[in-house]
Amino acid sequence: MPRYEFRCRACGDTFEVNRPMAQAGESATCPQGHLDTVKLLSAVAVTGRGAAGAPAPTGGGCCGGACGC
Repeated sequence: MPRYEFRCRACGDTFEVNRPMAQAGESATCPQGHLDTVKLLSAVAVTGRGAAGAPAPTGGGCCGGACGC
């Protein structure tokens, strides 16, 4: 389930909420009970190797540079 990050405008607390994507746009109440919150933009970090342990593709182009196109 996706995790969304919010900041409370009243107390400045930053907190996370797990909810389905269908509810992504709904407001959230901060842990202190304040209703004035704003959803933050979060960056996604992807690290690691492929499922078979192969290194991630490098290079550019439309297919990762492996085909020489």
